[in-house]
Amino acid sequence: MHLIIANKLYSSWSMRPWLVMRAIGLDFTETVIPLRQPDSSERIREFSPSGKVPVLISGDVVVWESLAIISYLADRFPDKPVWPGRDAARAHAKSISMEMHGGFQALRQACPMNLGKRFAPRDFGENVAADVARIEEIFMTTRERFAGDGPFLFGDFCAADAMFAPVVTRLDTYQIKVRPETRAYMDAVLAYPEFVRWKREALKEPWTIHAYEEGHEVVADLRAEATA
Repeated sequence: MHLIIANKLYSSWSMRPWLVMRAIGLDFTETVIPLRQPDSSERIREFSPSGKVPVLISGDVVVWESLAIISYLADRFPDKPVWPGRDAARAHAKSISMEMHGGFQALRQACPMNLGKRFAPRDFGENVAADVARIEEIFMTTRERFAGDGPFLFGDFCAADAMFAPVVTRLDTYQIKVRPETRAYMDAVLAYPEFVRWKREALKEPWTIHAYEEGHEVVADLRAEATA
């Protein structure tokens, strides 16, 4: 299997299937095509019918879009814990993953994923605050029902955690105030070994997308620290 992704520093949608594939122990090759380069579109079109990444090539199967890739993996490897095993938990995991897929536009637009910086706290307005409140509600109610003694949404890491992982990074990068319970879950995701691997590789990337870097007060340059 071959997964084509964009910059690990910025590409939230690329992170999601990559984390799932690593979490369930699949062997795959990856190609990183940095965005906003002169040849980015041409290179992506070589693999992706939509002209976007991520895209997974598995033999003669081509799957694009993060949640579609995750769904394909669950169908292809039914013995792997892509989703929680119990019916109620699995249905809940898919529901919140779809909500993540199509929602939280205010937060996503105001706070692009950027693993290389930490920005000073600021007021992003009521629409972002509403998104954060709903995200915290999802984390709290899901963990109360399904997490048991495990650190993730359903105890063990699954596709739902991968879907929300980029949001976790945004809350951390922009130092958005959250409940202690939310912070504990965030810390579990940020310490998850496969996420740590992704971030370590992201911090080594040479490319910069200036639109994701500007307009915020930098309090820590993690990429500079990692390469010093």
